[in-house]
Amino acid sequence: MPLPALQLLEKRFEKQIRLFELKRGALERTIGTHIRRFEKKNGIRLDDEVRFIRSWIGKPLSIGAVTPSGKVLARAMASYVDPAAAGPVVELGPGTGPITEALVAQGIDPARLVLVEFDPTFCRLLRERYPSATVVQGDAYSLKGLLAGLLREPAAAIVSGLPLFTKPLKIRLKLLYEALALMAPGAPFVQFTYATVAPIARALDRVRAEGSERIWMNIPPARIWVYRRD
Repeated sequence: MPLPALQLLEKRFEKQIRLFELKRGALERTIGTHIRRFEKKNGIRLDDEVRFIRSWIGKPLSIGAVTPSGKVLARAMASYVDPAAAGPVVELGPGTGPITEALVAQGIDPARLVLVEFDPTFCRLLRERYPSATVVQGDAYSLKGLLAGLLREPAAAIVSGLPLFTKPLKIRLKLLYEALALMAPGAPFVQFTYATVAPIARALDRVRAEGSERIWMNIPPARIWVYRRD
């Protein structure tokens, strides 16, 4: 795309962000009202969904979804982690913890979990729900510096709920290679995406990639990609 066209697109994007910021408060109140009506009508509570929506409204490009990952997707991601494999299990962007819950159900001791979350509200929630886990507040895209000295042995797996497609390919590759360097050879880096293509190129030097079937029961449908270092 020619440079003038890119600049025009960037200006339009910035304008939309400014408009979104102006309307954010009203949007949050409207969504909150509808959610509470739904809860009252159906006799349920959607606390995690409300937290996710409010955080997404505040930071739409840093949170990968408007609602937490579905249970089917969470279980599918956790199934790639072997509870018998030695070492900690790192989760990137756990949010309110649906994948964390699936990892525990898979047989992972919560004390082995290292949960890397950027949002301080989610961090407080995770500490309450998983007091024996290690919750690290910080930017997972700076994984090497963030976990330096924290992991005493190679990780058994790294499971990611990060919105990779909001980042340039260079940053995605950096994250993947830093993650693989923290794990034992052959250990899985598990990532989901709503896109039809892999979030990171499949043809990488000394890295194997495999994709799951599309998980249609998740809303929206998702696919899991697993990367391993030879």
